[in-house]
Amino acid sequence: MGENEVKNERMFLEGPRSRWSEFWMLLKVMWDFVRGFRKLHFAGPCVTVFGSARFKTDHPSYHQAREIGAALTKIGFTVMTGGGPGIMEAANRGAFEAGGHSVGCNIELPFEQSVNPYVHRYVTMRYFFVRKVLLVKYSYAFVVCPGGFGTMDEMFEALTLIQTGKIKNFPVVVMGTEYWKEMVEFMDIMLDAGTISPEDQDMLFVTDSIDDAMKFIQENSVARFNLKSTNRKPKWWLGEK
Repeated sequence: MGENEVKNERMFLEGPRSRWSEFWMLLKVMWDFVRGFRKLHFAGPCVTVFGSARFKTDHPSYHQAREIGAALTKIGFTVMTGGGPGIMEAANRGAFEAGGHSVGCNIELPFEQSVNPYVHRYVTMRYFFVRKVLLVKYSYAFVVCPGGFGTMDEMFEALTLIQTGKIKNFPVVVMGTEYWKEMVEFMDIMLDAGTISPEDQDMLFVTDSIDDAMKFIQENSVARFNLKSTNRKPKWWLGEK
């Protein structure tokens, strides 16, 4: 993504421009959606794994995410991530190495985030909000590993959509009781202040156990929505990315 492109995308959020500029921007947003729908239509049912792009292959959270990717494959899901490095790579890698389906929804960034090599199919988005829509659209559960601003944004986006009834009550599994301890405690503060309801806290399942996480997803996603395994690969699966 060149310097001029970055400047143009930033201008999109800086306020009203000419009608022609806004119309051209709308076309580009629509094209992002069209490409995403086309690439991911036959990918599901998916579980999206969120987490930091900064963890290296020797980090404990990388190893855990890799195991999560493999475990999700064993219960019949396609593993979807943001397609980048770190936790995203690890989850895709776990699914890839376990013989499952692995997809990525990458994002164009000024420092050129590259797609990790463990996806069978991917699409690269221009806009973050389009990417988030796609990560939610094809998912029947969400697994949140340790991460930063982006991970929290994605997690609370999913929780807000569930809370407001925009999507069904899909399970949201948060991995890492120690890492997310203060966030869970802050939710208690929000509950005491009346800004969330008691049932809102029940939308999160916080654990350190991959086995417990898979059991929770099976009970609250596979069984609830009568999902079928994705073990049979679509015709395009071995085609070009």
